[in-house]
Amino acid sequence: MEDNSYRAAPPVVTAFVDPSCPFAWITSRWLMEVARMRPITLRFEVMSLAVINEHRDLEPWYREFNDRAWGPARVCVAAVAHHGPDALARLYPALGHRIHDEGDKNFDRVVPAALTEAGLPADLADAAHRSDLDPQMRASTSRAQKLVGEDLGTPTVVVDDVAFFGPVLTSIPRGDEAVRVFEGARLLAACGAFSELKRARANGLSFA
Repeated sequence: MEDNSYRAAPPVVTAFVDPSCPFAWITSRWLMEVARMRPITLRFEVMSLAVINEHRDLEPWYREFNDRAWGPARVCVAAVAHHGPDALARLYPALGHRIHDEGDKNFDRVVPAALTEAGLPADLADAAHRSDLDPQMRASTSRAQKLVGEDLGTPTVVVDDVAFFGPVLTSIPRGDEAVRVFEGARLLAACGAFSELKRARANGLSFA
């Protein structure tokens, strides 16, 4: 049967992501694969893990992770504030590739290199150590939480007017599988009665 689902206007997909989050990175790579296979309008917004977990009692390793996550997220917010949402569409993949694919957690090195790749001014890196744009970061995080719930986080995906947390993936679906996962998530999330679908997580993450 011929698939006519994309003959109408392409769906608008917004991914709320934190550049430090490996699961958000995998979800974003999946959505980029969907965009390669089918017409969608894909955009990114910041949803900060540091903001979400700011006042929570966390294990020491996760507290350290969240404390360090302020920097890259602040730079993303600064890029949007000064250069518009298209800047984030360039910067986020450049950061994610270095932080997750290459495993470089030295943010003072990663951020300037990502800014250069994204064609953005090097002085945006200073935002990592400033709090003046935190209100904007809190606002974008709050927008995402209002869509899916205060107890959920990143990745949050919005397809047109349907929002959902996840999908949480341990590897990147490719080709036709990426599209099937997209349509399945979209269909399930559109059911008003749907709340949660979950199973034990496989060991390890794959960014390949």
